[in-house]
Amino acid sequence: MAKLKLTKTAVDAAQPRPQDAELRDTVVPGFLCKVTPAGRKVFMVQYRTNAGERRKPAIGRFGELTVEQARSIAQDWLAEVRRGNDPSALKAAARQAPTVKELCTRFIEDYSVPHNKASTVESNRKIIKLRILPALGSIKVPDVARQNIVAMMKEMEKAPTSANRTFACLRKMFNMAEVWGYRPDGSNPCKHVQKYPEKGKTRLITDAQLALIYGYLDRADAEGLEHPTLTLAIRLQFEFAARMSEIRHLRWEWIDFPNRRVVWPDSKTGDMSKPISEEALRLLTYAPRIGNSPFVCPAIFKPFLPLPKHTYSQGWKRILSRAGVPHVGTHGIRHRAATDIANSGVPVKVGMALTAHKTVAMFMRYVHTEDDPVRNAADLVAARRKGVVEGRRAPPGTPAVPAHEVIKNPVLATGTGARTAAGAYRPFRHRRTGERAVPPGTARSSVGKRQKKEEEGIVGSVLPS
Repeated sequence: MAKLKLTKTAVDAAQPRPQDAELRDTVVPGFLCKVTPAGRKVFMVQYRTNAGERRKPAIGRFGELTVEQARSIAQDWLAEVRRGNDPSALKAAARQAPTVKELCTRFIEDYSVPHNKASTVESNRKIIKLRILPALGSIKVPDVARQNIVAMMKEMEKAPTSANRTFACLRKMFNMAEVWGYRPDGSNPCKHVQKYPEKGKTRLITDAQLALIYGYLDRADAEGLEHPTLTLAIRLQFEFAARMSEIRHLRWEWIDFPNRRVVWPDSKTGDMSKPISEEALRLLTYAPRIGNSPFVCPAIFKPFLPLPKHTYSQGWKRILSRAGVPHVGTHGIRHRAATDIANSGVPVKVGMALTAHKTVAMFMRYVHTEDDPVRNAADLVAARRKGVVEGRRAPPGTPAVPAHEVIKNPVLATGTGARTAAGAYRPFRHRRTGERAVPPGTARSSVGKRQKKEEEGIVGSVLPS
């Protein structure tokens, strides 16, 4: 073990020996160059952690780094040791850090499966396979930067809804990476990245369209035009302001007829309880029970299974077409029911209970306003404004001057070369000619200046201000 000031000349002159030889620097204690029997020359730094453990990590090979560069790195590492850190452990952790692909696997197994519903787990798996892994799968989790997320979102800008779903999955994934110690707290690369605006909007079923739908449902039940299970499901979704999945999976055992209440033990928002209205009670009381099916709306050919999603959505589409109503998704039923609840005058808290929304903001997103009430309100406001204006403009009983008569005022219309419908009238410009009245409140409206200009022949005649 030789001690000397490490220089390029000294390191070049070092010869390999049968065993590892160390050349220790006298300038920076702990900085050394190890010469292996094979002739490799590696810069290293030796230190002791606060816990008393000895460390001697490699900095880099001679040739890849100069002596000065290696010495500078050694000084930085020793400074970190004095701050209580362990550069060797940090380097090993970075080397052993999982890739995004490995993070995705743990996210599904340790978070999504225990905390999400099966449909959400399947959606996360699909997003990871099609979107996340191709873009970020091989990158180490600590190395993922905001630029990577922005670039991935940019590639999906033509599909904003898919991009936003992917972004939501990524954001949660990197939150869990912080919990599991893969990244420092507050280092989520999704922070400050903007989502895309989603322009999709559920159209409201109007009163006239609702009448057409129920008219066809009555006719279909009377003439056997549709399967009764399908028409029952649609009527129940209107009555309960429910999601399609809640009606499809509704079981008889969840219905408490004596207390007129239905309890869904597992809906999108968890367990849910709703009262049964008179109409819903009538529908459930006279609903046909197919075999011993546990479902209120079972599959048509396999009654021990719930009504398939495809059967429901396609049946609803067919019913709208036959009723002469433009297409709207099945979620439009829930939007229409929520709007009816809000327009009925019940408190918002009660409306949220009927729709099973957790927040007022989400409940209000389902409430629409039709054109007729808005138009009537606009007319009411206009009439009130007109009454206020006319009441202060002139004494009661004074007739208002129509606008077309004001335009035909002979004082404004006199003059030659008029280029507007109001003759020579220019609201925002006035020339020094006799064809325009002097605007009141201006300097030119004073009597002295007017008389002086008339004497000089600049202005022919003007209206008194």
